[in-house]
Amino acid sequence: MSTLLIETRRARPEDAADVAAIHDAAWRGAYRGLIPGADLEKMISRRGPRWWQSALGRGSRVLVLTFGDDVAGYANFGRNRARSLPFEGEIYELYLKPEYQGLGFGRRLFKDARKELASAGFEGLAIWALADNDPAVGFYRALGGQAVARSSETFGGRTLEKVAFGWGS
Repeated sequence: MSTLLIETRRARPEDAADVAAIHDAAWRGAYRGLIPGADLEKMISRRGPRWWQSALGRGSRVLVLTFGDDVAGYANFGRNRARSLPFEGEIYELYLKPEYQGLGFGRRLFKDARKELASAGFEGLAIWALADNDPAVGFYRALGGQAVARSSETFGGRTLEKVAFGWGS
């Protein structure tokens, strides 16, 4: 009987194509019907393998979650961009391939990204989600996140509300 190892590790430039494919599939699944189609396609196309290879080569903080030899998800994180929030860290993105969603992999990736932020000296963390993205909002609430701020962003003439979830140290 073989067992598959589930682990997280720092992403490497050679992971760029896998991360780009996850980004593509996850964004189409999460935002189709929320973000206008042409705008969604433009946003996805900007984040191809070359973009990710460059980001990883510059030292962007990205964890990948692997299931056996398959890169199943990623999280990128760093200093909180919303200085008005009382959290030093932020998880900018946390995405899984659709076939790995709902199986506990996201929880593992979140926990490990949170540990990385704490190890880097960031106290607390925030994550933003589109308010109408029910799966993401439910996921962050289930992880104990508290809604701490609201904002909006415009995509192709459509203004969408977003919510920030926060966790203390």
